[in-house]
Amino acid sequence: MISELAAEPAAPSAPRPRAWVAPLVSSLVTLPGAFLAWTAVGTDAAPVFGWGLTVALLTLATAWLLPWEERFVARRRGFSVAAPFAVAATYLLYLVLVDWP
Repeated sequence: MISELAAEPAAPSAPRPRAWVAPLVSSLVTLPGAFLAWTAVGTDAAPVFGWGLTVALLTLATAWLLPWEERFVARRRGFSVAAPFAVAATYLLYLVLVDWP
């Protein structure tokens, strides 16, 4: 027990050199997709549709704002993949819920 306490502390996690790639690719897909989905909806359901896009943009922001360390790589990739799918899910939900003539 005491020998464990006397041992050297663990080295801080080194920054990941290409941790920015997943959020960048996600941004290049999510932002134009959100813009196209927003223009397709128009003003009919803009307030409700806006909440779904807010979730997608917050997911994308989380992918960018996670610390650039090795232990957060899986979380960053997960948020980066989830952001475009949140846009697609919001648009599909809009298509299902709207009463088309």
